[in-house]
Amino acid sequence: MPKLRLALACALLFAASPAALAQDTQRLRTDKVEVIVETFARNLQNPWSLAFLPDGRMLVTERPGRLRIVDPEGNLSEPIKGLPPISARGQGGLLDVALDPNFAQNRLVYLSLAEDRGEGRNGTSVARGRLSQDGTSLEGTQVIFRQEPSYAGTYHFGSRLVFDRDGNLFVTLGERNDLRDQAQGLGNHLGKIVRIKPAGGAVPDNPFVTQEDARPEIWSYGHRNIQSAALHPTTGELWTVEHGARGGDEVNIPQKGKNYGWPVISYGVHYSGQKIGQGTRRPGMEQPVYYWDPSIAPSGMAFYTGDKFPAWRGSILVGALAGKLVSRLETSGNRVTGEERMLQNLGERIRDVRQGPDGLIYLLTDSRQGRILRMKPAT
Repeated sequence: MPKLRLALACALLFAASPAALAQDTQRLRTDKVEVIVETFARNLQNPWSLAFLPDGRMLVTERPGRLRIVDPEGNLSEPIKGLPPISARGQGGLLDVALDPNFAQNRLVYLSLAEDRGEGRNGTSVARGRLSQDGTSLEGTQVIFRQEPSYAGTYHFGSRLVFDRDGNLFVTLGERNDLRDQAQGLGNHLGKIVRIKPAGGAVPDNPFVTQEDARPEIWSYGHRNIQSAALHPTTGELWTVEHGARGGDEVNIPQKGKNYGWPVISYGVHYSGQKIGQGTRRPGMEQPVYYWDPSIAPSGMAFYTGDKFPAWRGSILVGALAGKLVSRLETSGNRVTGEERMLQNLGERIRDVRQGPDGLIYLLTDSRQGRILRMKPAT
């Protein structure tokens, strides 16, 4: 019995120790503001994306194939039922989540995911379903887009979902790594951004709709693996942040019908150290707005428009996996004018960055013991 009391006392002492508490709340200084980073929710396995519901709760995806609701106190629901089959292998699984612009009326939820296509092949797909009133299931779930061709691989699925101001849906798609050369072809969806109607199908004014040998859904091409995307709050243009190889992570403003160069041009090199393509420039291929070398492995982004961090207003906040940080990019028009790297001492792979309706910043940490972190001003 004394040993049991001693073990219990030690456990309580550890639970209250500064080292343990530091994992839940940290006070950190950045260039312009002091912030508190606190654990909002825990016990998520490789969380990938989140979307805020109108009532203040949030939907959160876990890459192994679960969708949950997190309430304002950080409590997790049971996994939501009604999801399509998901191929959770390697980098694949359940990826992004987005609400229909008219969610308050139609309760439609959109998911991007790695879908099993049979015979070991898979590919990025987009599905939508109606969230039940009790929040326990997606009803009438349908796949509305499938990346073609499928492939027996586990890398570079993309994929972020962003609605434009007309209610059409941008989907970012990886080039599946081994199939990188196909990012330059228009007869496939590899290494592309596509723009589809909310129920699926190409938007009529997409750039290659009338071109016989091109996929009509394509918006732009020559991309590697885009895991960050958001609309500019003023212009409404799509901005993306794209994984490079060793170096060459890129910020782009993908324009209709333009070629962004992968794998012909890049500011990085292959993981082997070998040169990529033909260098950094080629006529007919677009230059990035900004790039990183060495890579930070960017994932998730948000334009900050809130009032809790006025010194950050207009900045882009980008998560980093390999870099284990949040990059704050200062902008002027269509230019990136400066960078601040924040939160390195957390030691966390940041998978997604979102601004909450409360003006605070929410981060997802990519691990088997994943958390939702919340950043707020220290004062």
